[in-house]
Amino acid sequence: MLLRSRLVVLAVFLGALFLSSGLACGPGRGFGKRRHPKKLTPLAYKQYIPNVAEKTLGASGRYEGKITRNSERFKELTPNYNPDIIFKDEENTGADRLMTQRCKDKLNALAISVMNQWPGVKLRVTEGWDEDGHHSEESLHYEGRAVDITTSDRDRSKYGMLARLAVEAGFDWVYYESKAHIHCSVKAENSVAAKSGGCFPGTALVNLEEGGTKLVKDLSPGDRVLAADAQGQLLYSEFLAFLDLEEAPLHKLFYVIETQQPRTRLLLTAAHLLFVAPPQNHSQPQSIYASRVQPGQHVYVLGQGGQTLLQAVVHSVSLQEEASGAYAPLTAQGTILINQVLASCYAVIEEHSWAHWAFAPFRVAHALLAMLCPSSLSPILFPAAALDESSTGVHWYSRLLYNIGHWVLDSEMLHPLGMAS
Repeated sequence: MLLRSRLVVLAVFLGALFLSSGLACGPGRGFGKRRHPKKLTPLAYKQYIPNVAEKTLGASGRYEGKITRNSERFKELTPNYNPDIIFKDEENTGADRLMTQRCKDKLNALAISVMNQWPGVKLRVTEGWDEDGHHSEESLHYEGRAVDITTSDRDRSKYGMLARLAVEAGFDWVYYESKAHIHCSVKAENSVAAKSGGCFPGTALVNLEEGGTKLVKDLSPGDRVLAADAQGQLLYSEFLAFLDLEEAPLHKLFYVIETQQPRTRLLLTAAHLLFVAPPQNHSQPQSIYASRVQPGQHVYVLGQGGQTLLQAVVHSVSLQEEASGAYAPLTAQGTILINQVLASCYAVIEEHSWAHWAFAPFRVAHALLAMLCPSSLSPILFPAAALDESSTGVHWYSRLLYNIGHWVLDSEMLHPLGMAS
C-alpha cells in the first residue's frame, strides 16, 4: 500500500508540474535534446548495467516461472538460427537456440555489433534457455530471457567490450559475471520494454457514438467511442490521444484472444490489459496482461443489440504477427471496446485502477486545455519534440510514468542485490 501511495503521489505531483509549465496555447519545444554519440568503454569485471538487481523493474523484471516443453508458455520461446551466431548447444537438444522474441532481437543486434567491432569474429552463446536446472533458483535462463555469451575466438581480453556492446544492443541487464562469459537478460514479453508498450493493430475496430465503426488507426481527438464504467455499464467516452503509436508497415507480435459464443477475435500485445471475469468470491473484474489470458477464462463482449456486456468463454489463445501498425488509444474513461471486446487502455502495470489514477493529471490537463485553447490541444499533449522529432512512438506522459516507476520500485527493491545465473 505504501508503494502504491508513493506511485500515485509522484504521478500527481509530476502531472501538476507539467500542467503548470504546459498550460500555454502553443506547442512549445517539449523537452530533451539529442545526445552526442558516446565513447564506448568496456565493463569492469563483476560490473553490471544498469546498477540495480537483475530482477527489479529497472532491469529485467521479476521472475515469472520456469518454462518447460510441456507448459503453455513454451509458445513464448522462438528458435534463433542466425548464422552469425555460434551456439554451443552442449546438451545437443537445441535448447540454447530457444529464447523470447525480445532476447532474440537483442542477440541478433549484438551479433552485428560484434562483427563490426572485430572483423572475422562472431558472437558465441554458451547458455540460453535451460530446461535441466543447471542454474540458480529463479534464474531467467529458465524463461528463455537470459544468455551467457563470449566471442567465437574466446579471447577474454575482449569480454569487457563485449559486455559494453551488449548494453548498446539493448539488453535490459548485462553482467560481467565471470572471466569465462558475459551474462545478459531481457524483460518479459509482457513487460513494457523499450518499444513494446501495449497496443492493438491498426485494423482493430471501435464503435462510434454517431453510429458505425472506425479503424483504431483512424481515431481523432474528440471522437466518442464505446467504453464501459467500473460497474460494467456501457457508455461513450472521448478519445484523448494515443499512448503508443507505430504506423504500418511495422511488424509486431500480437496475442489473439478468440471466443465462439458470441464469436469475437481480439488482437493485442502481451503487455496490454484485458478484463476477465473474477474468480469465485470476487465481485470486480480482473485486469490481466493479454499474455496471461487462458482458454476457459471469461472476457466481456458486446451483447446482441449492443446494449449490454456479456461474459464469453475464451476458446483459444494464439500468437500472430501483423504489419498494420500498433496503436494504444486512451479514452477519458480508461476503457474501450475493441472488436466488441472490453479492454483497458493501459499496459505495463497489471492493475487497471492504479494506471487510471496515474493518468488523472493528464485527463485534468486535457479538460482544462479543451476549455482554454482547444485548437492547441493536440500538439501540447502529444508534442513531436517529446517523441524524438517523430509523430510516432510512446507518448511522453507514458514514458514519464514509466521512468517514475523505475525510480520508485528500484528504490524499494535495490537491496539485497540478487545476482545472476
